[in-house]
Amino acid sequence: MTLHPRVAEVTERIADRSAAARTAYLSRIRAAAAEGPARTGLGCTNLAHGFAACSAADKLSLGGTAKPDIAIVSAYNDMLSAHQPLESYPALLKHAVAEAGGVAQFAGGVPAMCDGITQGRSGMELSLFSRDVIAMATAVALSHDMFDGALMLGVCDKIVPGLLIGALSFGHLPVVFVPAGPMPSGLSNNEKAQTRQLFAEGKVGRRELLQAESAAYHAPGTCTFYGTANSNQMLMEVMGLHLPGASFEPPGTPLREALTAEAGRRVTGLTSLGEHYTPIGELIDERAITNAVVALLATGGSTNHTLHLVAIAAAAGIELDWDDFAALSEVVPLLTRMYPNGAADVNAFHAAGGMAHLIGQLLDNGLIHADVATVAGPGLARYRKRPVLSEADLTWTDAPGKSADTTVLRDFDDPFSPDGGLRMVSGNLGRAVIKVSAVAPERHVIEAPARVFDSQAALQSAFESGELDGDLVAVVRFQGPRANGMPELHKLTPPLGVLQDRGHRVALVTDGRMSGASGKVPAAIHVSPEAATGGPLARVRDGDRVRLDAAAGTLEVLVPDLMERTPQAPTVDSSTGTGRELFTALRSAVGPAERGAAVFGGAL
Repeated sequence: MTLHPRVAEVTERIADRSAAARTAYLSRIRAAAAEGPARTGLGCTNLAHGFAACSAADKLSLGGTAKPDIAIVSAYNDMLSAHQPLESYPALLKHAVAEAGGVAQFAGGVPAMCDGITQGRSGMELSLFSRDVIAMATAVALSHDMFDGALMLGVCDKIVPGLLIGALSFGHLPVVFVPAGPMPSGLSNNEKAQTRQLFAEGKVGRRELLQAESAAYHAPGTCTFYGTANSNQMLMEVMGLHLPGASFEPPGTPLREALTAEAGRRVTGLTSLGEHYTPIGELIDERAITNAVVALLATGGSTNHTLHLVAIAAAAGIELDWDDFAALSEVVPLLTRMYPNGAADVNAFHAAGGMAHLIGQLLDNGLIHADVATVAGPGLARYRKRPVLSEADLTWTDAPGKSADTTVLRDFDDPFSPDGGLRMVSGNLGRAVIKVSAVAPERHVIEAPARVFDSQAALQSAFESGELDGDLVAVVRFQGPRANGMPELHKLTPPLGVLQDRGHRVALVTDGRMSGASGKVPAAIHVSPEAATGGPLARVRDGDRVRLDAAAGTLEVLVPDLMERTPQAPTVDSSTGTGRELFTALRSAVGPAERGAAVFGGAL
């Protein structure tokens, strides 16, 4: 299939602007690869430390170059449902690597925090920074110069991007990502959202709300709505870093165990000691990044990836920007409906045909590059097959040609929407991202008086006291990366949803995040430049008329003297408490949202 001209154009544009940085990156990782297995350069004392706890046989193997050494880096903890299944993976992977002729060592753990737990709490202000902490922790785990390849165990919001950024710093190594899969479907996402809104209106109490939430989040595995965690899994597969079909197989099944073991065997065969050397820094190129953006748009994925994919690309010497997302969104149809863009969850998507059907549709219509490297071998066509167990043997077979449920997953010629639903808006308030895939068309343009808040708590308080009644654009500022770490603002969704359901024209404008749970209320998020750096948001006042026009791509405050005003200072101190004082250096170093909100973007 001929590549769509827009996809080819954007890929070429990315490659052209990235040429110098990409060349420097490739030179660096190729020089590292040319040195051969790094542990051969270790002194005897260093090497003895590196395998002191190994068996006698593994010490003999690692003392030479006959067998590859595979690092295991894991985000396991047993508080978070998505990562709890990872507890048993290291033993399984060590056995699989040994079967394939290698040695595996647990190289390090990385932190994993849950945005679902920290929503509305001060701990959420560490969340985005945790991505870069995870990247650094991954680098620490791989820094011992012992390894020929790596297995990355992680699932959720900042964890997978952090692991990938860290792995790309060791781009001469092959790396396979190993997922855990979603929990079984519980209370439907629509019922959960309805209970949240009733609680916001005071019509049900905390007991009823907790019952609903516990019925939705109820077992080991990833949360089942299509937020950042599941967007991560989709992206790892379409970028060729998972085994085909691995993303959404539930935990605890024989097929999941077989896929996990095969990941260990596969990475062992991808090292420079074998015949199929596939370093991750070569695999993640301009085509893989473009494929990721296309798949994100085709599935209505998390807006967090307008940050994460930019930062991931930078780690591979590739310059991706928001205009690339917007250009691709115009030609990529929306092929899935998963909550918050629909009623279904990822289990329904998987049952309908899942990743194999999605990738097949994108390939057949020229929307993604087929000629890419993957951990399964050359070419993305391998990912249109689905894994099956046949008498305990793992094989891949052709997926059905049609979706099993067109309310969840559709073909290219019958999409839910002709475009990807992710748009860029700009104007005298700066640039921002808006996700319209779940927003009714009649709400794509909102013009109303501003109500300005410096925290989501202040907006909630105003709502609860009855101050918010009528059309409004809620301007929630000083929520950017430099101000307070750019927390997600999900607590705003129920009160704004209530106001909208009462018939008011409502929108949100913020330099903070809404992530994969961006829903029915139009929200211009990631506004850049942020208020804390003197951006125009710091000059907006209550009553200023604000116009958000997703159709025309504009975001403006309709006053003549905006830039003549003195920027306001934040009224909330986010510098201390819950460990925030430890992140002062990161807040001062972080780049803008458009550049991925990374603390070391310039160094990559």
